[in-house]
Amino acid sequence: MKDFRRLHVWEKAHRLTLAVYKLTAAFPRQELYGLTSQMRRCSASVACNIAEGCGRQGNAELHRFLQIAMGSSSELDYYCWLVISATSQSRSTSESCADCRECGAC
Repeated sequence: MKDFRRLHVWEKAHRLTLAVYKLTAAFPRQELYGLTSQMRRCSASVACNIAEGCGRQGNAELHRFLQIAMGSSSELDYYCWLVISATSQSRSTSESCADCRECGAC
């Protein structure tokens, strides 16, 4: 069993989740159960899957959970792309989303 808190990738994923929560707090209320919820869940999933993989036995299981975390990171990358390209968000929101995308490249 590994301590996930010691992993640089987990720290990065945790910062990503915090950044997504901050970013989505400014989204319109009608997106609370849509885009906001999806972005928050998949960003948290990245860090959660890293932590869960560390709690499993053996490197094969850790590797499997890291692959799941990468999938969640890709999902978040799409949502960020959606926010930037398909909404009329302000430039600062687009920049924040770009920061999230950069951090999500675990």
